[in-house]
Amino acid sequence: MILDTEETLSREELEKLQSTRLQALTKRVYDNVPFYKQKFSEHNISPADISSIADLSKLPFTLKQDLRDNYPFSLFAVPKKDVVRIHCSSGTTGQATVVGYTKQDIANWGRLMGRCFTAIGASADDVIHNAYGYGLFTGGLGVHYGAEEISATVVPMSGGSTERQCTLLKDFGATVLCATPSYALYLHEAAAKIDIDFSKLPLRVGIFGAEPWTEAMRENLEKKLAIKAYDIYGLSEIMGPGVGCECTEQKGLHIQEDHFLIEIIDPVTCENLPDGELGELVITTLTKEAIPLIRYRTKDLTRINRTQCACGRTTARIDRLTGRSDDMLIIRGVNVFPSQIEEILVNTEGTTPHYQLILKKQGALDTLEIRIELAPTIAADEIKHLQNIERNIQKQIKEYLGVSAKCTLLEANSIERSTGKATRVIDLRNE
Repeated sequence: MILDTEETLSREELEKLQSTRLQALTKRVYDNVPFYKQKFSEHNISPADISSIADLSKLPFTLKQDLRDNYPFSLFAVPKKDVVRIHCSSGTTGQATVVGYTKQDIANWGRLMGRCFTAIGASADDVIHNAYGYGLFTGGLGVHYGAEEISATVVPMSGGSTERQCTLLKDFGATVLCATPSYALYLHEAAAKIDIDFSKLPLRVGIFGAEPWTEAMRENLEKKLAIKAYDIYGLSEIMGPGVGCECTEQKGLHIQEDHFLIEIIDPVTCENLPDGELGELVITTLTKEAIPLIRYRTKDLTRINRTQCACGRTTARIDRLTGRSDDMLIIRGVNVFPSQIEEILVNTEGTTPHYQLILKKQGALDTLEIRIELAPTIAADEIKHLQNIERNIQKQIKEYLGVSAKCTLLEANSIERSTGKATRVIDLRNE
């Protein structure tokens, strides 16, 4: 296994590199992004005030709302002619957050994802079955280019067609599986129905992300799929998959620190926390050209560990994510906020704003049921009208949020009222 030089730098060498790149970054965003120039002015700082990573706390935070407010391209630091790729994801109000990539950004992305594959022991000898979704979602293409970076054979399967995926896993002799952990378990269930035994496949490792999963889930995956299961971290605003990944030691996710400067803050006070304490992960993109971000608040909760790993990498590791500091739901790898759903429901004729979101498990997959009250003027026996309302809600949820949901219409006043905060989300997935 050959590691990139940047993965084995001493802490002193790494921090010197980070400081140089941070200085260049602050000047670049100040000169090219009006949003940041204004932010710097509001904080009474200039690029000249940033001489090393020790000055990082002087810089302002960037929020996901800032990406929405500057939709679509106002945070870009390069002319649009230099942007070769655009991805986007949904926001809490239904507004997309847009991210762009230059040619160099794409090259860096492929290289960093390639590092991730190398970290889990993959090589040019492997056949990588990629079941992450392709398209505006960053998962599929990010994994794809990383696989090509190490010269592996890629099967660009994307999502869906589950039984066919099982057949191709067997027929093509895949040795690496890339998917959400819940979909990987679903593949196992589907394979059993068509007499495919995972334990007899060449498959040996899986790289799973895009949704939270536990050590218990790892054990389940490794037992059922007869593989080693590895965690990967990324988010579209920063790059996509490949920001961090476990190595064969499975003791935390190595962050690509030559490209991403990380901090942990108290999500309430925004004060920096020492290594080892649980808090919100904040990331600064040191090399991103198209849409560089300074101190981006990810809302992801984790800890930083800077002790050297037995694998030989000196980069900091983060613990498996324990959750988020906001109310985001992750359903089958798709980020969904209750407020996104609420926006659709409030604008649906024939319903009231009284609703609940029921999350359950159907086999290995998450399911979402939306229970919403009908307006008092709608008769519960108007079957055709009710069917139209259900179809309309399901269509909009799928179209705008990218998830499938069951819609259950209830008579007026069916949902218990609360004098305080309404209980919108009922999560039964762990029962």
